Amino acid sequence: MVGAVALAVSTIAALVVLGRIGPTGLSAAAVQDAVRGAGVWAPALFLVLQVLVTIPPVPRTIFTVTAGMLFGSALGVAVAVVATALGAVVAFWLVRLTGGGVVERFADRPPVVWTRQRLDRSGLLAVTSLRLIPVLPFSLLNYAAGLSGVRFAPYLFGTILGTAPGTIGLVVLGDAVTGRVSPAMLAISVAGGLVGTIGAAVAARRPQLERAAAPE
Repeated sequence: MVGAVALAVSTIAALVVLGRIGPTGLSAAAVQDAVRGAGVWAPALFLVLQVLVTIPPVPRTIFTVTAGMLFGSALGVAVAVVATALGAVVAFWLVRLTGGGVVERFADRPPVVWTRQRLDRSGLLAVTSLRLIPVLPFSLLNYAAGLSGVRFAPYLFGTILGTAPGTIGLVVLGDAVTGRVSPAMLAISVAGGLVGTIGAAVAARRPQLERAAAPE
């Protein structure tokens, strides 16, 4: 219920913002300038909002794109990466400290069980590779990690490494609305997308390779 409400609020807010950007309203660049004028409070508020909203099973994509629209590529990437890592950390410890009670209804679902098994075996490599798979929900991996035996440090570093390529690409995409993106940032965005795509393909093949290598 909380997740549904949070998603609805986020969607409405995004539609309101987008409705004010364009030929008949504020330009995207003007919105970005206004946000920068708010100082540190704007990124701090954005960070807290993303962490709170993405603890439930709510997609973080809208926040990542919006970070680029509001803060530009450089600051947007920093804010999005930190917010993503904090959201993952809070969800991880919430599950672990409560013994999994807060996500009990998800614990026995096949995707969660499969994810937990991979996390138990591979640690950092598993977290990094799983984060690179776009179709694997962000919150699902947070819950599964909290229920699994993976240690915190590999979980945190794997989350940052695995989400960074996609985060960079989406943030720069959001910033592109302003027309201020430099060719260098576009190149970094494309490189991040390629790394994420290749990593996701490798991650998707790992279970097949592991089964093939397993002794009969």
